Amino acid sequence: MEQRVSLITLGVTDLQRSKKFYEQLGWHGQEVEDTVFVQAGGLALVLWGRDKLAEDAGIDDPNTDGFGGMGLAQNVRSREEVDEVMAAATAAGAEVTKPARETFYGGYAAYFADPDGHLWEVAWNPGFTLGPDGTLTLPDFSAPN
Repeated sequence: MEQRVSLITLGVTDLQRSKKFYEQLGWHGQEVEDTVFVQAGGLALVLWGRDKLAEDAGIDDPNTDGFGGMGLAQNVRSREEVDEVMAAATAAGAEVTKPARETFYGGYAAYFADPDGHLWEVAWNPGFTLGPDGTLTLPDFSAPN
């Protein structure tokens, strides 16, 4: 299996509310058949009804809130950009779950939850290189310091 993620689908309870939230963050997508597709670098973020996603995956969804064991992350180029993204998310209605602070790895990061509780980390990590198009390149962790 190739190491690639093509789509990340977020199950949402109110498609228009979620679309508006992400648009307020500057993420613009195309709505097709009650689904919103947003180009996000080399992959796509998809907003789709939570009930439709559960049905498509063949699972029962008790529709309970709580931590689902998953977080999404957007790496940015500076500490200041972390603060800017968090301010935009807050203005759009996000719940800040962890304010921006220095990290154990020498970076700076914060977390917010979107209207459906999906967790997003916004992080500046000096060890991760971002290309001009925002593509993240992981360092060689096996290389000597």
